[in-house]
Amino acid sequence: MINFRYHVVSLTAVFLALAIGLVVGTAALNGPVSENLRNNLAALNKDNNVRREQVNKLNDEVNRNQEFATEIAPMLLGGKLAGRKLTVVSLPGAEDSATGVVKMLTAAGATITSRVAVEEKFFDPNFVNELLDLADQSTQPSIQATGLPLNSNGVETASALLALTLMQGTSTPTADDVTAVLAAFTQPGYLTVEDGAAGGAEAIVLVAGVPATDQDATKKSGYALTMADQLGKGRAMVVAGDDAGEGNLVTGIRNDPTLSLSISTVDNVSTVQGQVATTLVMWDRLVQGKVGHYGLGTGVTSIVPSTAP
Repeated sequence: MINFRYHVVSLTAVFLALAIGLVVGTAALNGPVSENLRNNLAALNKDNNVRREQVNKLNDEVNRNQEFATEIAPMLLGGKLAGRKLTVVSLPGAEDSATGVVKMLTAAGATITSRVAVEEKFFDPNFVNELLDLADQSTQPSIQATGLPLNSNGVETASALLALTLMQGTSTPTADDVTAVLAAFTQPGYLTVEDGAAGGAEAIVLVAGVPATDQDATKKSGYALTMADQLGKGRAMVVAGDDAGEGNLVTGIRNDPTLSLSISTVDNVSTVQGQVATTLVMWDRLVQGKVGHYGLGTGVTSIVPSTAP
């Protein structure tokens, strides 16, 4: 008769056999399996080191290319925009790129009459009506308010007033009137303006940052396009930015059948090469009277204008 002790002994024997099997199996396989794992790990470490060295080399090459572009810029650009008066307007997030653009335009001999940074509040849908009222109240005697749009779009009206203030027209605004208009927008936080801003520019560079990604991103991208339209009406204009991200300004202009025929674009302005290209494109637009789209993205004519010296 099979009793409880028999079951205990049987189960003990089974578990003992399993334990012995595991020990024997591990001992038998430990050598080749461990060796194989060590070899695979060593190979992965070597591959990782190679990849890291490649990345470091590529980063170094990029930095060297940037240095090369910086060093060659004075020779390439010198005198191309001598005597030309330009204004530079940067959109939110584009201040660093705008600084590089100003440097290259200056190297080409241009005079920067004003540098204006558009703050995020300018494109905030919650302040469109306030912006419209501000634009209506900020016109000055020497600035032809008759050129303002007759609608309820605050961004459009304020952008048109900004263009009339900064750019050449049938008459040049007085220094006091320019100061008054710009102060009206800087005090409530719509713009930031460098000291010494003046009117009378004959062309404009609008430097765009990355597009907005919040819940109002579509409206803000539309407002940026509206500003570009107003600043560029009847004027030589280059929009420089990047073509990455949904709603970016460069792509918006290139896809617009009307704006693409009057506004030149550059899509790699965050690099020194792109800032040099922006200056050459401004020369092509202002001096040669040509409109084109340049850079590394889709829909470009070439990296730089073919007529560039």
